[in-house]
Amino acid sequence: MDLQKIAHAGRTISGMGLGAPLMILMILAMVVLPLPPFLLDLFFTFNIAFSLIILLVVVYTMKPLEFAVFPTVILVATLLRLALNVASTRIVLLEGHEGGDAAGKVIEAFGSFVIGGNFAVGLVVFAILVVINFVVVTKGAGRVAEVGARFTLDAMPGKQMAIDADLNSGLINQEEARERREEIAAEADFYGSMDGASKFVRGDAVAGIIILFVNIIGGLAIGVGQHDMSFADAGEVYVLLTIGDGLVAQIPSLLLSSASAIVVTRVRGSTEDIGKQVSSQLFNDPKTLLITAAVMGLLGIIPGMPNAVFILLSAALVGAAYLIDKRHKQEESLALERVATAPQQAKTEIKELGWDDVMPVDMIGLEVGYRLIPLVDKNQGGQLMTRIKGVRKKLSQELGFLIPSVHIRDNLDLSPTEYRISLMGVTTGQADIMPDLEMAINPGRVFGSLQGTPCQDPAFGLDAVWIEPSQRDHAQTLGYTVVDPGTVVATHLSHILQSNAHELFGYEEAQQILDNLAKQAPKLVEDLVPKTLPLGIVVKVLQNLLQERVSIRDMRTIAETLAEYGGKSQDPDILTSSVRSALGRSIIHEINGVHQEVAVITLDPELERILQQSLQTASEGGAGLEPGLAEQMHKSLEESAQKMEMEGMTPVLLVSSFVRPWLARFVRHSISGLHVLAYNEIPEDRQIKVISTVGQRA
Repeated sequence: MDLQKIAHAGRTISGMGLGAPLMILMILAMVVLPLPPFLLDLFFTFNIAFSLIILLVVVYTMKPLEFAVFPTVILVATLLRLALNVASTRIVLLEGHEGGDAAGKVIEAFGSFVIGGNFAVGLVVFAILVVINFVVVTKGAGRVAEVGARFTLDAMPGKQMAIDADLNSGLINQEEARERREEIAAEADFYGSMDGASKFVRGDAVAGIIILFVNIIGGLAIGVGQHDMSFADAGEVYVLLTIGDGLVAQIPSLLLSSASAIVVTRVRGSTEDIGKQVSSQLFNDPKTLLITAAVMGLLGIIPGMPNAVFILLSAALVGAAYLIDKRHKQEESLALERVATAPQQAKTEIKELGWDDVMPVDMIGLEVGYRLIPLVDKNQGGQLMTRIKGVRKKLSQELGFLIPSVHIRDNLDLSPTEYRISLMGVTTGQADIMPDLEMAINPGRVFGSLQGTPCQDPAFGLDAVWIEPSQRDHAQTLGYTVVDPGTVVATHLSHILQSNAHELFGYEEAQQILDNLAKQAPKLVEDLVPKTLPLGIVVKVLQNLLQERVSIRDMRTIAETLAEYGGKSQDPDILTSSVRSALGRSIIHEINGVHQEVAVITLDPELERILQQSLQTASEGGAGLEPGLAEQMHKSLEESAQKMEMEGMTPVLLVSSFVRPWLARFVRHSISGLHVLAYNEIPEDRQIKVISTVGQRA
């Protein structure tokens, strides 16, 4: 019952947030108030146990951020140890003349048993511990922490761009992007804190040296001057207790320094603890053990060498190599057995052909070479199928209709590292990737070059380099956007689906959208189809919108506009222009965001009049636009669009509604990123700023 009360009181203190203040008060009390030897023994033992717990937590932690409070723990442990040094110094100097156990059993044990009661040996052992802690572990860990903090901060822009790339390609949603950004910020804060915390550990080692000499000098002065002891007796008592006190403090300090070094030197992104990494990477190849065993065996047969020790170690290494090789062979045999026992395709008798033998084409297909199969096989850790689902979900939400499933299969006719994307059975994109490397994409501004295989991003044609995964952090530091092979394929697929969304939309998808709208506005759907317009006209209008990168999510507005203007005209192009005008606010928001001023390119009135006359003549069966004029206008539009992009603006061409459809088709595939809008598509609350005017002789 008493233990339950104590535990309940502990939980109450923790829940009230009093744990840290009580710890600080306890440390101050040790500095100010004299402690009895028993409490001093208890705190010294707790200090050793606490440092050991910290070291083991670091060893078994999968990644540094799982122990993000570590820098604070270092500070608390350092303050605790320094407070114990002050408390032990007080009791050693006050009570040391009474005997070896006057300062507690722990200090006495370290001063007599550990170093055999010889203070000269104690000084040597203490000096060695200080050199190991201060010169080797602490100094090296501090340097690694400093470099790690700098590299982490330098790599933040590249990591942020990689998150934006995954978000734009639909691999992650907004919530996952926010979590990953927070993780990057937390990682930067952690390594920055570790850079500062390493100074605590270094200062603690220096303080241990200074405290040792101060205690020795003070003990000798007090023993000889106040207690009339001989110099030899004072040296034997006080120096021995001081060395015991120093050893009790240096061992936890060494443990904490080792924990700090492990945290900052372990490989980031690993999903294994230190023990598993060592066993899987250091002792995974039996050949290294066999060669080491041979060398040890040769040393063991040399006359004068400790033959038994070397030969025993050699035999142990041979045994370990045999066990590792046996384990590898068992794993290979199990893998072959799984392949052999896999269900084979049953041989079927030849039968009469039927319509079931006529296979329909896949709306969306992805074919991969045999070396890319692990990317799509979940059993081999492939994440591509999950990412493709993310692409479909993102595009479905943006475009307003359900993107069909992607049929994935292997194709031995492709090269081993090639993939092919097809729509309606027709290849629309293909590329070669390197499944064991990562692609570092140059977004336009980088601060150095990378060693690797030059290539191009298959989605957008940007310059890129295939690099080793170990170069990822360095590439991000230089400003590259680094993505894995699965992300390359998913981004390419997303770009193709977005560019060809109108080909994926048909009667079935239109009927599904109308059925969903009928649940909210049944009368609207009933009056629209088939009373006002046939379903085919509605499908064509929606395809026109998708082809011009206009979302059809706002189906209610689209249906109301079609119901209003469908009685006047059934021309899909005219109806599309009416719907675009009704969706003008959302179109402008997608292009310009919340900015009230819309920067645009316009056509010279004379040029626009010529275009209108040419289009009218062409519609009546006459000649169209003069080729030389079209080429000159295209060049001027391209230059104006590039100028706006260089100034950080989205290029928009503003023309009359009559010529807008033709101009949109004219620049759709030749001038990337140029939006063609009509005057009636600009909302009344937006202001127009003319950046340039394209004239007939421009």
